[in-house]
Amino acid sequence: MITLWKEEQAGVTYPEGFVVAAVRCGLKTEGEDLALLVSDSMATVAGVFTTNCVQAACVRYSRRVVRSSGVARAVLINAGNANACNGERGEADNRSLAEWTSRLLNVAPDAVLTASTGVIGHPLPMDRLQKGIPEAVEALDRSAEADARAACAIMTTDTFPKYRAVLADSDHWVAPIRFGGMCKGAGMIAPQMATMLAFLTTDARLPGPLLQEALRRAVEPSFNSVTVDGDMSTNDMCLLLASGMGEAEISREGEAFEDFVEALTRLTTALAKEIARDGEGATKLVTITVQGAPTKAVAKRVAKTVAESPLVKTALFGCDPNWGRLLAAAGRAGVQLDPERIDGFIGPYKVCAQGGSVPFDREGAHAYLKGKEVSITLDLGLGEESATVYTCDFSYDYVRINAEYHT
Repeated sequence: MITLWKEEQAGVTYPEGFVVAAVRCGLKTEGEDLALLVSDSMATVAGVFTTNCVQAACVRYSRRVVRSSGVARAVLINAGNANACNGERGEADNRSLAEWTSRLLNVAPDAVLTASTGVIGHPLPMDRLQKGIPEAVEALDRSAEADARAACAIMTTDTFPKYRAVLADSDHWVAPIRFGGMCKGAGMIAPQMATMLAFLTTDARLPGPLLQEALRRAVEPSFNSVTVDGDMSTNDMCLLLASGMGEAEISREGEAFEDFVEALTRLTTALAKEIARDGEGATKLVTITVQGAPTKAVAKRVAKTVAESPLVKTALFGCDPNWGRLLAAAGRAGVQLDPERIDGFIGPYKVCAQGGSVPFDREGAHAYLKGKEVSITLDLGLGEESATVYTCDFSYDYVRINAEYHT
């Protein structure tokens, strides 16, 4: 059980042993677009990656490094260009990025992980990156300002940076543990692994397999439970680096490990909700909870189907308590349901019972849906399991942003 949870005004450098930098290379139309995260010594690393069959070069490369060695010193992240669908040139360019960075840091090339985000099918402007990487190495810093700049540098259509830092403690740890994180994502969000790009740090010491298990478990109810538009990216990646420079060490499964997973999950959930809140064109964060399910998998599938329904999401934008759209979406989730057992709630308002209409305060429900955070609950009446998915509404701006994205 977590006994201390103290959020700090910082990000990925809050845990001991990490520095970060952000510089502008000219990959985006404005702002910094290259970030470099470095560990003072070799860090244990865990990662989860997109399951899209079309994968960027950085995904294939970083997955190999995580699986083969389980350690790393640095992560180089560029925004504005996904380096996806570029064939052998994309693979070679990605390797060059890792090699250039490794020489400047005096580490092995496979100690440098890479991540990219942006437009698909355009070769990387390597001349700009070759100039920017040395500038990033020179700018490495450990500060709240550096954390904020790095979180901004990895953004694409995001409207605000997403980063967190927290000091956590447990009765089962010998000392408090620091966690930091940053992520980006606003569109093409429907991950089946982690989501978009996310980079997490901790100063705890854990062996690789245990760290990987912790990340896998933390991702499922957080990054794997957020959706904006139902589209899975070619570049989705979540990396967790443990410097081991704090006092806490977790060497095996048990209560200390369970508390580490709990703390990590709290962090990833907070970041995931920020992605949904910042969905392209979104006006509100929407929490969809399905309870009374026979299995957690059924609850998750129904919740995700409702969360991705364009009709549900447009009704939410219009603040329309149209509960029929909720049931229609649930019914096409591909699982066995009994419509006559389903109860539906919009915030505090019970809008349907046993699959049928009930009197409710429509004006009150309409006013509730005008809020910046709203919740939808469906009780399937079939069991004890539940799941929650975070999403947003669909506004006119979603179409505009994506219609104009490439041009």
